[in-house]
Parts: sequence; structure tokens; C-alpha cells
Amino acid sequence: MERPYRIVVAKPGLDGHDRGAKTITRALRDHGFEVIYTGLHQTPEQIAETVLQEDADGVGLSLLSGAHLTLFPRVMAELKSRDLDDVMVFGGGVIPDDDIDILNEQGVAKIFGPGSSLRAIGEWLETALDERETA
Repeated sequence: MERPYRIVVAKPGLDGHDRGAKTITRALRDHGFEVIYTGLHQTPEQIAETVLQEDADGVGLSLLSGAHLTLFPRVMAELKSRDLDDVMVFGGGVIPDDDIDILNEQGVAKIFGPGSSLRAIGEWLETALDERETA
């Protein structure tokens, strides 16, 4: 890892299931990232403000509610409104393949579905941020 990257893990919207978010938070910490978990029921504005205040390099969004096509773009718009276009946005949850393509086209770097390897997520994030850092 080029340096210790800061990652915000957030649960946007009204989804009340945070087991996956807590699991990825611990896995990323174990991988060497500095991780800030925002907790449940965060608005896009709150998430973007946390990213700003924490000077985060990336934000991982966890959604199981089906509102990903609404909430991911809203979080990205809030990041942009704070001049945080360079923050890497990635996510996870139960998201259909067609919707993953749409989110990728909108600038989401990667979506991880159920059963994704925690190790693979950490390795992908480290590589992606290292590549961006040295570009």
C-alpha cells in the first residue's frame, strides 16, 4: 500500500441491515486501511460531509434496500458539490447485474455482490487506490 488510505463505509437510506457493512469495515481495517463506519440511516449529505471531514480516499456504500439507482447517484452528486470528485466510490449489496452496469457508467468504481471475498475486496481497493495515487 502506497500509504494508509482512509475509507468511509456508509449505509445510505432506510436499510436497517448493517451486518455486511460491519464485516467489510473490520476486513478493510485488518487489511491496513483506516476505516470510518458511519452507522445506519445516513443521508447522502451526511455521507458526503463525513467523507469531507475525514479526508477520505474512498467511500463504500452498502445497500440491500433496492434504492441503489437513487442513492448511489445522490451520494456522488453530494461528493461532487463538495469538490470531492476524486473520492473513489464502490459498493456492495444485492444489486442486479444490469444495475451494476448503470452504476459503473455513472462512475461507481466497483460493486461487490453477496459472497464476495473480503480478501479480494481489500486487494482490489488497495490496487485501485495505489494506481490512482501513482498516476
